[in-house]
Amino acid sequence: MFATFFAVQAAVVSPMPAAPTETNASEVERVVVTATRTAQPWLNTPAAVDQVDIATLTPGMRTDAAELLEGIAGLQVDTRFNFAQDTRITLRGFGARAAFGVRGVRLRLDGIPLSMPDGQAQTSSILLDEPSRVEVLRGPLAAIHGNSAGGVIDMQSSRPRESTVSASLSAGSAKRERQHLRAVYANEYQAFTADYARFRTDGDRPFSAVKRDQWALRWYRDLGNQAELIMRLDDNDAPVLQDPLALSPQQWRENPGQTAPQAATFGTRKSIRHRQQSVTLRAREQGELLWLADWQLSAWHGKREIEQYLAFPGTAISSSGAVIDLTRSFHGLNLSSTLQPLAQTPWQLTFAIDQEYQRDERLGFVNNFGERGDLRRDETGRVDSRDATIISNWQFYPRWTWVVGARHSRIDFRVADRFIVPGNPDDSGDVSYQENAWSTGLNFALTDSLSLFAGTGQGFETPTLTEMAYRNEGSGLNTELAAAKVSQHELGLKLQAANWLLQSAVFVIDTDNDLLVDQSIDGRTTYRNAANTKREGFEISSRFTLSDALSWRASYTWLDASFGNSPDDANSGNRLPGLARSNFFQQWQWQPIASGAWQPLSLRLNHQYRSGVPVDDANSIVAPSAHLWGLAAQNEWQWGSTRLESWLRLDNLTNKDYVGSVVVNQGNGRSFEPAPGRIWMAGITLRW
Repeated sequence: MFATFFAVQAAVVSPMPAAPTETNASEVERVVVTATRTAQPWLNTPAAVDQVDIATLTPGMRTDAAELLEGIAGLQVDTRFNFAQDTRITLRGFGARAAFGVRGVRLRLDGIPLSMPDGQAQTSSILLDEPSRVEVLRGPLAAIHGNSAGGVIDMQSSRPRESTVSASLSAGSAKRERQHLRAVYANEYQAFTADYARFRTDGDRPFSAVKRDQWALRWYRDLGNQAELIMRLDDNDAPVLQDPLALSPQQWRENPGQTAPQAATFGTRKSIRHRQQSVTLRAREQGELLWLADWQLSAWHGKREIEQYLAFPGTAISSSGAVIDLTRSFHGLNLSSTLQPLAQTPWQLTFAIDQEYQRDERLGFVNNFGERGDLRRDETGRVDSRDATIISNWQFYPRWTWVVGARHSRIDFRVADRFIVPGNPDDSGDVSYQENAWSTGLNFALTDSLSLFAGTGQGFETPTLTEMAYRNEGSGLNTELAAAKVSQHELGLKLQAANWLLQSAVFVIDTDNDLLVDQSIDGRTTYRNAANTKREGFEISSRFTLSDALSWRASYTWLDASFGNSPDDANSGNRLPGLARSNFFQQWQWQPIASGAWQPLSLRLNHQYRSGVPVDDANSIVAPSAHLWGLAAQNEWQWGSTRLESWLRLDNLTNKDYVGSVVVNQGNGRSFEPAPGRIWMAGITLRW
């Protein structure tokens, strides 16, 4: 198991040209990754980190974050095909407990956190057309990002350099349709962008319709040669997100396209309005202060409004209700700077301070068969997070690089209860976590194209405010949940040869007080701490350029995630639910060299395999394994300043019945979230 190799995708080099070309070792060493919070060459980074160019990925409608994360080792991305619940992302086994959204993995866009101070995040708030590349950091060095055990997904956009107007139209199965309009004005000193995206579908199952509209404004402005100002305004409005609910294994075998009867009975659905504003001031070029290598100051503010109808009435006075009305406001400030204290020494020090605040106004009502009933919950929850980080990056010999980082975090949770009636006592409460995290990694360059790295570290993960919201017995904040303590160790290899990129890693992760799902019933989920869990495995991925037109890339992850051996735990030795032991991805790409104004048709054939996934702690039910195939075609034409792009995509070519995701520890037995059969999608973009 420990003799492993794993790779970086071809996009790790730079945006892919019209046809694959040979790359040499010197090109790879110029690739800079920033997810570690210190910009440094990929080959010299002592961590498993991937940088993926979005332009090289399979074309699509860009309605699901899974489209941006295909084929990355270490990631298991579960598409629920249910927009009311969002995509589940697990990284080296962290995040599988998420009943909705993302847990245990830190999300960022251009340095702005997409994760809340308590660690939860939703990918649905992102305009997925914007990122031009994605960096995925996993392993010990992720500990320096604070409240995230699994790792970091850092999405990055590119400032436009020319004025354009574009219009995109795409359509597909289940009456999918999406329109995207984009206008850009750019000159030498500044750029403005405006985006509008509209998405509609009837859903792949009855009662799973979606209506979503997104607006985004950006302003980039140079402040001399030293600094750049970036201002962002985002508005994501999803008034209709119907929830068809999961199915029992028997229901899924009988008809995976059906909807649970409770969806119609209780009108299960969700609506979301997410608005966010941010301003970033960052360095453009190194100025006269040569010791100040880089710096960035960011501030952000946002508001998220959610209304959700769950699949039960919630009439009991202490039930907290089954209609959730949540208004979340949040803001934050981040300051980071990288210094080079000794001009002639390749040594960098990075300092960062993060201050984040979250306020949840939570109401709960009786679900009167799809209508809002009597009040059952009224409270305000607050989360205040303060973090300080220091990172040293020292190339102490020409072939040796040493990175070490430390972080101190304090996270305060407070809840003020206002629903105090006979049978429902005052549930106000508070809890604080003060945690330290550290990591260190060593990289040795065997040659100009081959390096070895090793890392170790300790991090933590607190429960989120939503995970504290419910108890199995009684009411009020579940302050008994402790922060998980995570120890990680990894050993890896990176290689660039002619027409070949390779990266590999083997890892061992021990967690005390791991946060796991205790019980999930019809959308309400409670959590507990496990005494000890263990994750060990390896990752390998690679890309080969076989000819000027043909390339192949693949990734494989083997993960053994299990409960620790404890005589007091009935699940001792069982596999952790929600996680596949094996994930394999491969893609064959045929992309002929462009000729004149016409780009010949390019083809991509994808294959994905996932092994069986246990759905509960007892491993009593396992979602079956599946092989999936997909095919995509793409080409473009250019006439002067006008360009037309078109694409066609077929997913699940063999029309296989498979489970897209599972609901962990579902108390009512409905644990399978079915994926649809064969899906087609097509789109065109006209750009001036």
